[in-house]
Amino acid sequence: MKFSLKGKITSRHQKHGWMKTIGVYMSIYASVFALTSCAISADSTTNTKTSLLSNGDFEKDGGNSWPAEWTHPEGATWELENGNHFLRLKLVKPDQILTVYRSVDVRPEHKAYSLSFRVRYSDMKKGKEQWHDGRVMLDFKDKDGNKLDPSPRAPYFNKGASDWKEDSVEFLVPEGAVKLDILPSLIKVSSGTIDFDDFKLTAVPAEPIIARQKEAEEKRLAEVAKRAAEVKPQVPQPPANKIPSELHVSGNKIQTSDGKDVWLQGLAVASMEWNAAGDNVLKSIGVAIKDWKSNCIRLGVREHFWIGKGPYQKDGGAAYRQLVEDSANLCAANGVYLVIDLHRFRAPTEKDADFWKDVATKFKNNPAVMFELFNEAHDISWEVWRDGGIVIDEKKKDSDALAENKEKLKSFNSVGMQKLVDVVRETGAKNIVIVGGLDWGYDLSGILNGFALNDRGGNGIVYSSHVYPWKSEWQKCFMDAAVKYPLFIGETGCEVERMPFIPPERHEDPYTWAPDMLGIIQKNKLNWTAWCFHPKSTPRVILDWEYTPTPFWGVFVKEALAGKQFEMKKMR
Repeated sequence: MKFSLKGKITSRHQKHGWMKTIGVYMSIYASVFALTSCAISADSTTNTKTSLLSNGDFEKDGGNSWPAEWTHPEGATWELENGNHFLRLKLVKPDQILTVYRSVDVRPEHKAYSLSFRVRYSDMKKGKEQWHDGRVMLDFKDKDGNKLDPSPRAPYFNKGASDWKEDSVEFLVPEGAVKLDILPSLIKVSSGTIDFDDFKLTAVPAEPIIARQKEAEEKRLAEVAKRAAEVKPQVPQPPANKIPSELHVSGNKIQTSDGKDVWLQGLAVASMEWNAAGDNVLKSIGVAIKDWKSNCIRLGVREHFWIGKGPYQKDGGAAYRQLVEDSANLCAANGVYLVIDLHRFRAPTEKDADFWKDVATKFKNNPAVMFELFNEAHDISWEVWRDGGIVIDEKKKDSDALAENKEKLKSFNSVGMQKLVDVVRETGAKNIVIVGGLDWGYDLSGILNGFALNDRGGNGIVYSSHVYPWKSEWQKCFMDAAVKYPLFIGETGCEVERMPFIPPERHEDPYTWAPDMLGIIQKNKLNWTAWCFHPKSTPRVILDWEYTPTPFWGVFVKEALAGKQFEMKKMR
């Protein structure tokens, strides 16, 4: 006999920016299992009590001893208890992603939904990542099958045990949605079994949900504004005798003002590119300098946070700018260099030029600060890369964009990299500027074929390459350029698990790749910062906020920064 217990609505806030992985995982789950679409059995009136999800109680047998309309992956079982059928998920192998799948048509008149269900679990222990747990994932799709953002918040269950209880979540329908995917899941947990029953999807009015979201956002804004108002400089101006020497380019070397070669080695400290408050930024810089022996920190930032236009910013960006300044002062006080990286993609626009005019004015001729003008350009010509022009909404045939990012491309006008150099120099700032190439910052071949930039009287240009295991042709794409110009490997790293966007044939064992990558860096004294000194942005250098090195990458990085020599046995 069916029954339900009244429960509260639960939800979970998932951050962006980090890891680049969970959104991709969700789309992969849907392709792993056969897709089925359930019929809509309700009338079109909003607030109907009739469920739009057929066989949500798992009572109808579809044959082969499995409930009709639900996919049947290994590890899912159809259980019977006291005359009642329900779905059980239990991992049958380590690191399994176990997902049962349904797809529901979205009617144009439906603006919001409520999903309720019963859940029971035992011995539930989450896995290595925050999202390794039991949950009900929800994804809206457009007519082309593309996932629409933001996804509804997923009810999740990650510890302990619970008898049957009711859970529910309400969410808005995004513009253009034609399908809703419902995925009861058990994802890479350390242990646990989870049971689901009585799924019910109903259309509900959107207005109360919008009102609640507005109220919650206003509360968050007030809290953020309060914290921002309390922010004061945490790091004083460094004493003059601690500030590192001003740098300039000489041939393919970076040198101090007295002509000594400098080899920049360090870590990329992430989070300010996706979070205006940052995650342990100053602490991470301190650990990177003192414990990991870095002499260079790469700090990713974003232009909209700098001017205070990011979510929940109410101080015009004052706290954000102060955190960047504190980072520069902390580096300078320890004789370390800071690379301010504008963490943008595709091609620079006028707003990026405005950003650099402001930043260059603030940090003009600060000897500890260098400017990385643009993170990763891609899917443009070398002419547009250098001089600007119309960027079309098409991926190049030989592009890795599909592998590295699912972003939709839009047409716009780019100002080009030379414009960014010129904007910096027009402020009077002579600071070294760093510029990445094409193919997501990897390919520098065009620099040697007529597309080198003009420094306009500054301390020089350093070219940057981002090198990951799925990239090949090292000699052509960055080593040839290193013969003539200083090279900065601004991002490099590897993961033991194949990231979902990497084709299987392009994944490589980090225990062979990492020594070779560090070997070529050391042999040629290439400047470098390892990605990433944040436990939630892959490839990870650290496992946690105790700064435990990841065995597959962080251990190698820490050893290299401490002076251990690696041998490159194989070019890629």
